[in-house]
Amino acid sequence: MLKGFLGLVTVIVILAMIFALLALRLFAVLGRRTGHEQRQLPTPADDRSIAARPVAASPGDARTDAGREQEAVVAAPAQSGLRALIQADRNFDVTQFLVGARAAYGMILDAFWKGELETLQRYCDPQVLGAFEQAISDREAAGHRLENRLVRIESANISDVRVEDGLALVTVRFEADISAVTKDAAGNVVGGSLDDAIPTVELWTFSRDVRSRDPNWLLVETDEG
Repeated sequence: MLKGFLGLVTVIVILAMIFALLALRLFAVLGRRTGHEQRQLPTPADDRSIAARPVAASPGDARTDAGREQEAVVAAPAQSGLRALIQADRNFDVTQFLVGARAAYGMILDAFWKGELETLQRYCDPQVLGAFEQAISDREAAGHRLENRLVRIESANISDVRVEDGLALVTVRFEADISAVTKDAAGNVVGGSLDDAIPTVELWTFSRDVRSRDPNWLLVETDEG
């Protein structure tokens, strides 16, 4: 009887070891990147964001919370363009794009205020970069420096989406509060105040060739909202 009991214990131990081995292998597979994740605009944590594949509900399905949230951040005139973009790029995800757009907005503004051209070169197309470079050059020639701060982004909504010959153009309407102050070479304040946040509305258009393997989005246009 003792032998039978020991044999049962041995079988249980062997099965437990097999189960543990399978669990570890499964965990390793689930945690592994496939190599098809799309990187888009930067996020504060990673300097970029990984876009998830969108999940579309069938016409007969009830609207999910995610669906209602998407409607809230995509203006009605942009809905048809969004459908065209998703058809052209099945990896495009509204939520992840806006997370990246918010981060890009903060980083680009901060780089412009500090005159960091290397950062601007990474996220702006030549035309926008040229405008930033000229503004920075004019500021330096006047002996001024900016000590601006992005206080908060109140909202970031997609106001327009277009796909033209494989080129996706997504316009984001940012509503933000910015503290702005300009100082001269001696450190004297010549304009603005860090104590008062100024409400700002801007339209930024990001572009990406959906036919390209390059996942990067570039800022191609800025305008007042």
